[in-house]
Amino acid sequence: MNQNQAAGTQIKVDIDPADADGIYSNLAFLHLSPSEFILDFARIMPGPPRAKVLSRVILTPQAAKAVCRLLEVNVKKYEDQYGEIRGPGSENNDGRIGFHTGAVPGAEEAK
Repeated sequence: MNQNQAAGTQIKVDIDPADADGIYSNLAFLHLSPSEFILDFARIMPGPPRAKVLSRVILTPQAAKAVCRLLEVNVKKYEDQYGEIRGPGSENNDGRIGFHTGAVPGAEEAK
């Protein structure tokens, strides 16, 4: 609990309509320095192995730890409601990233 929550302070958050839809990212990079965590969110598409960074978020170490805890709590809530999230290398996951058509990797697509 932070000081604002302890004091009962509410924070109003505004979002520009252009940002409200968000971005889709299927790839992330993390860079560290003694004073910050830098998260680059990118998207990679089928074809040449090239990704474009779409958003960069820079956090203090304290904020990064708070985000990590927030994600841990909410991943658990998600899995409690919808089932286990399977990652690369797990059963029923062929390790591909991004959207898939259901085609077998390496198979020629229908024309």
